[in-house]
Amino acid sequence: MASQDWFEKDFYATLGVPADADADAIKKAYRKLARQHHPDANAGDPASEQRFKEVGEAYAVLSDVEQRQQYDAVRAMSRGGARFTAGGGGGNAGFEDVFGGLFGGGAGPRGNVRFGPPGGGGGAGFEDLLGGLFGGGTGGPGGFGAPRGPRRGEDLSAEVELTFRQAVEGAQLSLRVEDLRTGTRMVNARIPAGVRDGQKVRVRGRGRPGDPGAEDGDLVVTVHVEPHSVFTLDGADLRVTVPVTFPEAVLGGSIDVPTLDGTPVRLKVPAGSRSGRTLRVKGRGLHTPQRTGDLLVTVQVETPQRVDAAAREALEAFAKATAGEDPRAELLARARRDPAGAGDGRR
Repeated sequence: MASQDWFEKDFYATLGVPADADADAIKKAYRKLARQHHPDANAGDPASEQRFKEVGEAYAVLSDVEQRQQYDAVRAMSRGGARFTAGGGGGNAGFEDVFGGLFGGGAGPRGNVRFGPPGGGGGAGFEDLLGGLFGGGTGGPGGFGAPRGPRRGEDLSAEVELTFRQAVEGAQLSLRVEDLRTGTRMVNARIPAGVRDGQKVRVRGRGRPGDPGAEDGDLVVTVHVEPHSVFTLDGADLRVTVPVTFPEAVLGGSIDVPTLDGTPVRLKVPAGSRSGRTLRVKGRGLHTPQRTGDLLVTVQVETPQRVDAAAREALEAFAKATAGEDPRAELLARARRDPAGAGDGRR
């Protein structure tokens, strides 16, 4: 138990966070300060080295849910949340003095230390108070002082950047994991095929070691994927947008479509295809243990920026031939029927 150490140290102030800071805020503050005062960046600076140790100690306590609860309870006593009064003097007995006197160690306070009865209306019982501070409890056999079972190791976190191809095909990586308790070590991690940007991958058993007889924690890896200039991932499917000419969209035809391995495939564009229509090439996506994905091709009708005289003449002839068609007629009719947006949308 940290005892007097925790009375004297303000770990929240060390990290520069409020006492009600959540886990993410604590982690963010720690990472910033650890980078700032890391010995590799401040060689030969004892002040930075000491600050780095203090930051690490504060984070080790505040990042552990149980230790943080114990620390908060001890700090509450130091601010008057629980008072221990010596019978022979005015003022409050020290923390170690009180507990030393209770268990026969050292010169404890002379007099009575009073706690409300367990389960009664006079406040928490003695066992309840200690159980809350030190992780014990009285709900099971043995009551206060009953041994707690071995604890599972804590999870650790890491981040990694992958190329688009690594994300598609999966990758075996060697990650550098820095842990203030166990030191820096290299961890081999298999990233499965088809991971998305921002996805978290759990590597079992590569976190902090657990107590003897308990399992080790996991390593949780946040993946960042570099974007591809042509393709995007959609689960096991690959997506690509392919431009088509106006005649290809109207009349239909076969076009070459790129694939991730560089070999194009032929795809038939149905006549009358609109911009934004998506066509499917089976089996040309990702190969994962769950399924083989497809290549999803979205056609984009390209409008030429310049046309020569012959093309302009042909387009004008086309415009005359289709003059009776108005693609906006239905849109305008719906707007007239519902000018104030009062419709229920079920059309």
